[in-house]
This record gives sequence, structure tokens and C-alpha cells, in this order.
Amino acid sequence: MSRFGRAFIKAFGKLMFEKEKAIRVKIREIIPSLLLIVMGIIDSVTTVIGVLFSGDKELNPFMAGVVSTNIGAFLIIKVVATLFIASTYISANRTLIKTKNKNTRSFRYSSKIIKVAYVGIMIFMIIVVANNLLVLLH
Repeated sequence: MSRFGRAFIKAFGKLMFEKEKAIRVKIREIIPSLLLIVMGIIDSVTTVIGVLFSGDKELNPFMAGVVSTNIGAFLIIKVVATLFIASTYISANRTLIKTKNKNTRSFRYSSKIIKVAYVGIMIFMIIVVANNLLVLLH
């Protein structure tokens, strides 16, 4: 094989590896946000079912008036809020990934803050969904 052929194969292989790596990074970025979206949707659906069919009440004082008067507006507000939080997580992660010097104290703190915030939100959503399901089962 000629020198050009080997160089071409090497460059093509490197390009394909970089694309595959980029796809894996994007999937890793999106999965936590998808979990947040799924939990938000489950929360919204179980809340609507509880309010409409079981006579339950929304515990969030800001949303209680909306869910009792306009289910459509309630769902839109919940979905938009969930999408906003999920997109904020993706945006924050992408900003950190683009950081050139990942050895700084500010990078480490920012990374930890994002992870702790995500874990906190997920724990909160798990508690909310579990509560909604328990209320519906009784």
C-alpha cells in the first residue's frame, strides 16, 4: 500500500473515532436530562389523575390554583419548567466540557455544584413521584 493510502486510512480512522467519541459524549450529556424529563412527566400525569379522578389536591401552593382551574395550563407550565431545568443542566455541562483548563479550583467546584444540584433535583423528583403514586394507590 502506498504512503498516501496508509495516511488516508489513518486519517479516516481517526475521524471516525472522534465522531464516535463525540456521539458517546452527547448521549452521556443527555441521559440525565432525559431522566429529569421522564420524572417531570410522571409527576404531571399522576398529579392530574389524582386531582381529576381521586379528588386529591396539589401540594405545591403555586400550582394548586392552576391545576384546579385549568389542567391544560398546569401541564404546559409543568412541562416547560421541566424542559427548562433539563436544558439548563445540558447547557451547564457543555460549558464545563468546553473549559480548557480542567485543573482549576473553580472548575472542580462548578462541576461538583452541578452534580449535587442534579442529584438533589432527582431525589426530590423521586420523592414527589413516589408520593403521587402512593396517594393514587390509597
